[in-house]
Amino acid sequence: MKLKNVLIVVEDIEKSKQFYQDLFGLTTVLDNDGNMVLTEGLALQDKKIWQEFLGKEILPESNSCELYFEEANLEAFVEKLERLYPSVRYVNRLMTHSWGQKVIRFYDPDGNLIEVGTPM
Repeated sequence: MKLKNVLIVVEDIEKSKQFYQDLFGLTTVLDNDGNMVLTEGLALQDKKIWQEFLGKEILPESNSCELYFEEANLEAFVEKLERLYPSVRYVNRLMTHSWGQKVIRFYDPDGNLIEVGTPM
């Protein structure tokens, strides 16, 4: 058995696709009417479809998981983030952990938590 994808729920699938393409260079592998798979195994699903499956409310900014990316030139990434998405909501701006890793945490347009850190 192997993990194939990580699925996140989004309000506007095209807006989310653009966000992940702009910031992380992800591209579309499969687009299937409210379900989209991007490179690196990230799947986007329309919020209405997910709510029908679960029969439960979606809780943005639940902080129960995060998408983690690594970037060697984190300062350049932060500049790109601030230029392309100036209204992004931060959990923490660029910081350095005690073990020397630089990280930034913020939410995507749907409240999914993202961390970008320098390689360990």
